[in-house]
Amino acid sequence: MLAKVLSCAVVGLDGELVDVEVDITRSQLPATTVVGLPDTAVQESRERVRSAIRNSGLSWPNGSKVTISLAPADLRKEGPAYDLPIATGILLASGQVVADVEDAVFIGELGLTGEVRPVRGLLPMVMLAAARGMKRAFVPEQNAPEAALVDAMAIYPVTSLASLASHLLAAVPIDAYHREPSAGQPEPPANVTDFADIVGQEHVKRALEVAAAGGHNIVLKGPPGSGKTLLARAVPSILPPLTTAEAMEVTRIYSVAGLLPSNTGLITNRPFRAPHHTISNAGLVGGGSIPRPGEITLAHRGVLFLDELLEFDPRVLEMLRQPIEDKTVTISRARQAVTFPASFILCGSFNPCPCGYAGDPERECVCPPQLISRYQRRLSGPLMDRIDLFVDVPRVPFEKLSGLSGGEKSEAVRERVGRARQVQSERFDGSPGHTNAEMTPPQVRDFAQRQLADGAGDVLKLAVERLNLSARAFHRLLKVARTIADLADSDGIETPHMAEAIQYRARIE
Repeated sequence: MLAKVLSCAVVGLDGELVDVEVDITRSQLPATTVVGLPDTAVQESRERVRSAIRNSGLSWPNGSKVTISLAPADLRKEGPAYDLPIATGILLASGQVVADVEDAVFIGELGLTGEVRPVRGLLPMVMLAAARGMKRAFVPEQNAPEAALVDAMAIYPVTSLASLASHLLAAVPIDAYHREPSAGQPEPPANVTDFADIVGQEHVKRALEVAAAGGHNIVLKGPPGSGKTLLARAVPSILPPLTTAEAMEVTRIYSVAGLLPSNTGLITNRPFRAPHHTISNAGLVGGGSIPRPGEITLAHRGVLFLDELLEFDPRVLEMLRQPIEDKTVTISRARQAVTFPASFILCGSFNPCPCGYAGDPERECVCPPQLISRYQRRLSGPLMDRIDLFVDVPRVPFEKLSGLSGGEKSEAVRERVGRARQVQSERFDGSPGHTNAEMTPPQVRDFAQRQLADGAGDVLKLAVERLNLSARAFHRLLKVARTIADLADSDGIETPHMAEAIQYRARIE
């Protein structure tokens, strides 16, 4: 007998429907064969499915040749998510289960006892199935909150193969999973440093507020112990929650990467990724024989923090140049090319020299000038040109260290950042960009250059001439000034807004 069950694969961040066809024929040479470019995990599903069927009180078709075809045949199949559809197809083809499954998709890994285990990448699979007209999805119980984010599908959480067989036979039905309604505005991430807990460095907090409001890249430079890392790790406390559309993007990325915890639905807080400086090219931008997202994609709509920036391999850092500009990264392989989103705030920190004390008024630097120059050249000019704000983080004096209050709380800063982001959302409604940092040249002309006050235009002209700014730096300067004006609730860009933007830019030259 022949049976067909629908399942899904993941290609990049998108789903792809897979037809699981099972043919069972009597044979003197019984065997089980899987065809359709299966990887090792799919090949091994034969043993998992056989044991799961037997241990669920069902029968394996002994004395038969079982052929399992995964179509389309030219698409590489990987992972254990095909266990459940293969087992369902065998039960249908052997006549142990009689049911109409044309409008259903089956996804899940099987244990030897018949339990159904969670899989990664479920969200894009269910999204595609809904787009192709499927009405039902049978998924692992732990993945049900994730799958239920797709409203157009009825989600059935499956705990075991035996319970699925009982449901298909209409003996003991499985109740559909219903997502709980959202409880209003999500809470900021727990265990994150509050700005009020950091004494001093008010000018750095202001720069971080500007970077968070406009989605700008920022670099902090200062001696060891001045608070660079602590300040950077406090950035999540001032970032507004993700919008619904952004949350779906981020949740889909983490689902494919296998980093979405079980029984977790929508991710509402912006990602904060801090890879170690020994990271490889593939770890940072993504890669592999079957391309997987890297740290820059996992930081999408959030922050990518590179602590000890100059300790990273320069060749790895240079790979950030194109993603910073295009907000995407394309990984090409012989079989396929995959594009991942990469719209993130780059936040870096580094010491001014190998010993860390170049320019420090309290402690003498022991590095020779040639070593300092070679050390700072690890960050190339083209990459520096893509950084919007460059801030010195000096040593905190004792008078401030001994204070009991760090000043303004992150909650107040987050409200200002949220208002500025709302202004930008309305400004760029209908366009791909969400923040001032993502403005295209025509948008820079319409929303920044044409909004310049006379005095601000004169200051900008002087800065371009004196600092010898590139065309890219000119546009980035305007974007930062636009963000500062948004934080001040100003329609136009006034002279103080432009002067503050130049203050951040001048440190690079």
